[in-house]
Amino acid sequence: MKINYYIADVFTKQLFNGAQIAVFPNADGLSDATMKLLARELNLTETVFVFHPEQGDNKRKMRVFSPKKELDFAGHPIIATAYILGLCGDIPLKEGITPIVLEQNAGAVNANISVVDGKPTFVQFARTVVSIIDRFAPTDEELASFLGIKQSELDHKKYSPRLVSCGFPYLIVPVWNYETVRQAKFNSAAWSQSIAPQTAAQEILLFAPKTPFVDSDFNARLLGPHIGIYDDPPIGSAMPAFASYLCSFEHTRKGTHVFAVDRGDANSRRSVINLEMDNKGHEQLPLRVGGEAVLFAQGAIELPE
Repeated sequence: MKINYYIADVFTKQLFNGAQIAVFPNADGLSDATMKLLARELNLTETVFVFHPEQGDNKRKMRVFSPKKELDFAGHPIIATAYILGLCGDIPLKEGITPIVLEQNAGAVNANISVVDGKPTFVQFARTVVSIIDRFAPTDEELASFLGIKQSELDHKKYSPRLVSCGFPYLIVPVWNYETVRQAKFNSAAWSQSIAPQTAAQEILLFAPKTPFVDSDFNARLLGPHIGIYDDPPIGSAMPAFASYLCSFEHTRKGTHVFAVDRGDANSRRSVINLEMDNKGHEQLPLRVGGEAVLFAQGAIELPE
């Protein structure tokens, strides 16, 4: 049995940037055990298997696997899947906008594929999130010690550290400068001696409202006890919490805000995530996440019968 797959770089329009996601556009008939083996063999952050329901030309079921387990929801794979399904012809594209429904284990997601000259260029999906926000945070001395930065680099004028969860908790820490985000180095010993492990969050989203790139407004990076000291993992899953964090400040005006957050730098697989949020001051926050993608590779795997 031969099964085709594609690998896309997402949240980027340049090869060798963004996050790599594998997509199997026709996984009908594959068993759970086979999908787990394929995801482990490809060893990418996420691998997507697409299934075709009997009804709905533009509706697909997607199951997402990391090399270790199945994920109920992930944002990067939505961009990759919509892009690949349009690119390979599985979803018929219409010039302008082609709507698509992608169902993950956590529920259905509505997405729009922007089409130019018959090809997918940009994908945006919508979510409504509810957050829990806690203003309790470690002291500046503790933050600086386990982030490997100076206390003076922490921002307390426009923003402040807060604990935010939209299902998964993050300790969100603002700093003044882009260089601070890039140069921070997580210190496990200092972390264990602080009050931080007593909070629910095991991942820190460090960000700066400055970036040297014209296509982004914030630079962000994930650090923590379970993240490698030199790693710079994808931040897509943290964006609902980040949007909720921004809305938790009184100076964030009511209305629709459009901005971009980048991860990495020119030398390390930079990603750009485009966000739109409708800050109405309500418990629920409507959020739209978008990004570009580019095809990196395609191939076929011979599976034993």
